[in-house]
Amino acid sequence: MKRAALVVAMLCLTLSVSVQAENWPCWRGPRGDGSSVDQQVPLTWNGETGKNILWKTAVPGDGHASPIIWNDRVFVVTCDQEKKERRLISLDASTGKTVWSKVVLESLLETKHNLNSYASSTPATDGKHVYVTFLEVDGSTIPAPNVGNSRPVTPGVITVAAYDFNGDRKWLVKPGEFISAHGFCSSPVIHGDLLIVNGDHDGKSYIVALNRYTGKTVWKIKRKYGIRSYVTPIIRKVAGKTQMFVPGSKHLACLDPKDGSEYWRVEGDLPEQYVASPCFDGNYFFMAAGFPTHHVIAVRPDGQGDVTESHVQWHTKDVRCYVPSPVLAGNALFVADDRGTASAFDTKTGEKIWKERMGRHYSASLIATKSHVFFVADDGITKVVKAGEKPEIVEENPLGEFSFASPAIANGRLFIRGENSLYCIGYPKTAAVR
Repeated sequence: MKRAALVVAMLCLTLSVSVQAENWPCWRGPRGDGSSVDQQVPLTWNGETGKNILWKTAVPGDGHASPIIWNDRVFVVTCDQEKKERRLISLDASTGKTVWSKVVLESLLETKHNLNSYASSTPATDGKHVYVTFLEVDGSTIPAPNVGNSRPVTPGVITVAAYDFNGDRKWLVKPGEFISAHGFCSSPVIHGDLLIVNGDHDGKSYIVALNRYTGKTVWKIKRKYGIRSYVTPIIRKVAGKTQMFVPGSKHLACLDPKDGSEYWRVEGDLPEQYVASPCFDGNYFFMAAGFPTHHVIAVRPDGQGDVTESHVQWHTKDVRCYVPSPVLAGNALFVADDRGTASAFDTKTGEKIWKERMGRHYSASLIATKSHVFFVADDGITKVVKAGEKPEIVEENPLGEFSFASPAIANGRLFIRGENSLYCIGYPKTAAVR
């Protein structure tokens, strides 16, 4: 009888852990907002001593794209600058060993910001195929639009490709142009049969949806303003309809992902350029980003048309944030600015709960479990902060190398891409994948 009870208890525990385990299939994870329901994520590690480092694998070339994980596979993209090759690499999630590496694109290197890379777009997977985006240029130049100092930039076309898990390419398409003095980054989003790509740039901006099985364009809509933006859309079913929230290009827009038609928009006192991706807490869409001005905004999602005066729940400019995406944990929105300062805002009122210097500089976006927020600074030091009413740092973890990519959580493990290596972090018992 006791043995039977023990077996049942162990089975329940196993099922509980299995339910909590998640893949990390795209930019910012399974919900596109940096959140994880995993309760086995390690809070402490050391890349220099090897503490809780399950494996470390050198990644050839360089890139700032995040790793994505599906069961026993990890996928990363990189650029070999000498060969001018953009690659998709598949790794074994248990060992870090390379399964295959494929050249997606051979192209001249585009002009870019010194904090960007030639492989910054995080791939997306549906468990059968992996979708990647890069910029192809031919070396021609034009005067850079929307910059303070005149300089030449390389216009190009967005290249989108699909590979199966064996490394075989299924299709490759070039859905539109892209011009930006800061370089390229557009992480694809999977929605039903569609693959959605943001084409906000310093030209004829657009958002395009491709058939993810064939690569054919299903719809392509023009953006109101032609200004570069690197926002990855977030999609939620809310207020009785499926809404795709896409801040960028001087306004906040919410579209129907089925055809790109607009539900509502916010105009007015907003930044010109966006990088950070939004999040949603069930009540409000949040945006924290901007250049040359900086904003954090909460918008109610049940409007129609221009909701600038009616549906902005709160709006503050008492923050400096641009690149890192925010994250939700508890009743707070956590925001990191590029210079290393972090703030926590009450999600309902916008009241600043706390503000604290956390690191030297942030490029990576924030991720969070139910109880902790992870701040990965450029110097590779991650500060794990308790999600509460004060900036309580519970752990400070060195990686041993610089890191500009946003981290990922999957199946009880944390994956951090350093400047030269990919790290799998976890307790020894989580080394095996589900």
